Amino acid sequence: MQTFKAFAAAAILTALAGPAIAQVKVGVIASSTGPISVVGLQQKNTVALLPKKIGDFTVDYIYMDDNSDPTQATKDVQKFLIEDKVDAIIGPSGSPNAMAVLPFIADSKTVMLAPVGTTAVVLPMDDKKKWVFKTTQNDNLVMDALVAHMKKNGVKTVAYIGTNDPLGANFGKAFKAAIAPAGIKLIADETFSRADTSVAGQSLKIISAAPDAVLVGAAGATTVLPEVTLVDQGYKGRVYQTHGAATPEFLKLGGKKVDGTVLAASPMLVQSQVGDDVPSKASGQAYIDAYTKVYGVAPGTFGANVWDAGLLLERTIPIAGQKAKPGTPEFRAALRDALENVKDLTGAQGVYNMTPADHSGFDARSIVTITVKDGAWQLLK
Repeated sequence: MQTFKAFAAAAILTALAGPAIAQVKVGVIASSTGPISVVGLQQKNTVALLPKKIGDFTVDYIYMDDNSDPTQATKDVQKFLIEDKVDAIIGPSGSPNAMAVLPFIADSKTVMLAPVGTTAVVLPMDDKKKWVFKTTQNDNLVMDALVAHMKKNGVKTVAYIGTNDPLGANFGKAFKAAIAPAGIKLIADETFSRADTSVAGQSLKIISAAPDAVLVGAAGATTVLPEVTLVDQGYKGRVYQTHGAATPEFLKLGGKKVDGTVLAASPMLVQSQVGDDVPSKASGQAYIDAYTKVYGVAPGTFGANVWDAGLLLERTIPIAGQKAKPGTPEFRAALRDALENVKDLTGAQGVYNMTPADHSGFDARSIVTITVKDGAWQLLK
């Protein structure tokens, strides 16, 4: 009798507790080793800070390292899709890697939150890209800020040197589109590989053209080589960088040779210098505090791209869950629709307002102009 009463009581408690909490699976790919590790390691570390419970759902993050290799990234994505049957993917870290996995993302109709620089993962919008959402500022916002600074400071001629991959190509394309209406002339255009250890030839060509300024279109550690080479060979003009250079390693590796560099990047890079009127300041500080508590050092902005992916999922998973169960095509479709309708979500990188045509959703509030002074980032006002 006592056993029956205990069983009955347990049954009642189980009924009152409701159904078991459903699990959402999220695959995360970052380049925590290899040439892009300066970016990917921050992103890998940020995975531990992402929300483990969202509404009525638990979230299981499955991490894989692609070793900065597009081929490995495609293998990781296929494993996530076929074996793990994930509901969404965050990553990969590198633009070439993200571009390489687009066909698999489209075929599986699975959301990918891409923490990469190149706008090519979301533009021009088509069936292959409509499942991808980007958690970094689009190239045009960066170039508008840089070209405005160039114009204000009397720059008439420029050179461009960028990586020979989707990131560098799209930076170059956006830069050329921005300088044309500003009346600034491009007089040298060079490329290099991320694996190159010398750009002496390209640098000499740029110096012989004698531009007023040079823009480097690269990301992570690769941003340093062209600038240091130009300085070593005697270039005296201004060097500009994109948000791809917004890493502590840029300052460490470049040293005094990168003093005076101007870049356009997230307000988080100069967190203590921006005013409270910057919408993303509070979210950026929350990320910095959480990261520092766990790892003992402050993060760079690349890690914030993964933090923001977590915020986007936190907003949209409950919405998708009202329409379908995790692990189903219907849930993935509902998640995509919810992301496409995100409005006024403030992340560490800026304010997200997604539309069917804009899967990044940032505006000019996500960018500030910064210089390097005495080995530190300095907000330009």
